[in-house]
Order: sequence, then C-alpha cells, then structure tokens
Amino acid sequence: MAEHNELGKEGEELAKKHLLEKGYKIEASNWRFGKDEIDIIAKEGDYIVFVEVKTRKTNYFGDPETFVTKAKQKFMIRAAQVYITRNEIDYEARFDIVAVLYGQKKVHIHHIEDAFYPTL
Repeated sequence: MAEHNELGKEGEELAKKHLLEKGYKIEASNWRFGKDEIDIIAKEGDYIVFVEVKTRKTNYFGDPETFVTKAKQKFMIRAAQVYITRNEIDYEARFDIVAVLYGQKKVHIHHIEDAFYPTL
C-alpha cells in the first residue's frame, strides 16, 4: 500500500478513537455509494454525523481541513442522502471534519463540528 494510503488509514483510526472518546457511536467506516465515500458515519445524541478525515504530515501547504473541497462536500452530501434513505434514518444530519496533523513530537487532532452544510 502506498505511504499516503497508510497515513490516511492511521488518521482514520485516530479519528475513530477520538470520536469514541467523545461519546460518539461509530455506525460505519469507509461507507461507499458508487465512487462516493464517507470516511466515518457516527451517531452523537440526536445527530447522524458524516465525518471526513484529512490527515497530513505537515501543514506546509495548509491545514488538513482546507483540503475538503466543495467537490468533496458535494460527493459526501450525495452519499449521505443515500445512506439516510437506505437506512431510514430519522435523525438530523451533520457534516464534520476531523483533521489529523502529525507534528514533530505529537499528533494534533482538530475536530470541526458542523464544518459545512448541504446546499441546494
């Protein structure tokens, strides 16, 4: 597996651990609909939470969360709509980002709740 894929998997595992520690219940990981993917789907209170995880070794080119583009948001929203319909979810939906940045001595995790909203 390529190094960036390994880093991404490590970041997703750290993000899951972080969410579990905050009391989230993980419903699914790497859920796919066609070419669209949602890294983590979790339940938190009265919300179904769709989480994009971005992992980087450095923030030289920007913080990890800045790489969640409008196109990526569109793909996540489309996949979330299918997940909600297929699973007959009756919770309010939320889109979060968990940014994982490997620093020189420790890993920094930045969890952004309500990172973006579905648009028409």
